Amino acid sequence: MKWMQPPDSARFPWNLDWNLLRTFLVVVEQRGISKAALALGLKQPTVSAALKRLETAVGKRLVVRKPNEFAVTLAGQRLYAECTSIFGTVSQLPTVLNEEVAELRGHLSIAVTSSVISSHFDDVLHRFSAAHPGVTYSFAVHESDEVESIVTLNRASFGICLLSTPPQKLDRLELYREFFGLYCGPRHRLFHAERVSTADLEGEPFVAFQTETPGGPLEAISRLRTRMKLSPQWRGVSSSLNEIRRMIMAGIGIGALPVHVAQQDVAAGRIRQVPPYTELPRISIHLISNPARRFTEAERAFLSQVQTDLSAISIEDRTYGG
Repeated sequence: MKWMQPPDSARFPWNLDWNLLRTFLVVVEQRGISKAALALGLKQPTVSAALKRLETAVGKRLVVRKPNEFAVTLAGQRLYAECTSIFGTVSQLPTVLNEEVAELRGHLSIAVTSSVISSHFDDVLHRFSAAHPGVTYSFAVHESDEVESIVTLNRASFGICLLSTPPQKLDRLELYREFFGLYCGPRHRLFHAERVSTADLEGEPFVAFQTETPGGPLEAISRLRTRMKLSPQWRGVSSSLNEIRRMIMAGIGIGALPVHVAQQDVAAGRIRQVPPYTELPRISIHLISNPARRFTEAERAFLSQVQTDLSAISIEDRTYGG
């Protein structure tokens, strides 16, 4: 295929069909034309033709399309980064246009991983909502890597999640730390045992979070299971803490839960903690934000209050379950 030379830069934004950028954004995110077509509600040839039109318009190959292979070229990666910035700016227009000057109004959209429980963060929410009754909120639950992607794409004001590695393009604030312990349910053979030793755990089936994989934010739990010599193969898996809890209680296998989150179930006799009881995995939960985002007044005020309030509390006091 012969590629055209890039068009004149002054005429380019007027001649470009901006819908092609949206289509390209979805193609990259879905890692394929077929999946992108399904996500957009279009036919595959339509998406393929749109991608070819965009490549012709920019004069660069953006995606390598071969049987059983999908790859984004260097030019495609650069364009994708610009598309995410454009999409984030456009997505904020309704909020920016609806801002009130006299009283702080606006909406905070927060993408959060499942079962984030922090009394300190709840205190910040309470104080902010009491001081600014005109602000509204929405919380959407996602996996941690999805939360990071959503904030990077400016599709949420903030994110609360675990992090495998420090994100390069996002700001992060450590909200709190939590320790994970191992638990079994009332249907498990060890639940009513007078005493449970580490030897009793050897070969036991387990249930796991999807992020316990090598390099994942909960990899430390996988190392704990290996140390306790549990079965090498999971019997159940989920991205939701509530579903991990369900599988533990159903007796599918032993699973890990944040100690401070599990305390209520332990006290009610619904689950039982098993060894070890010390040297437990410690995990950090972060609030992430996008410095490239055009923050509304409400978002800017909320982030400022979170930073101010938490800076007055040591991270040791924001560590649960230790």
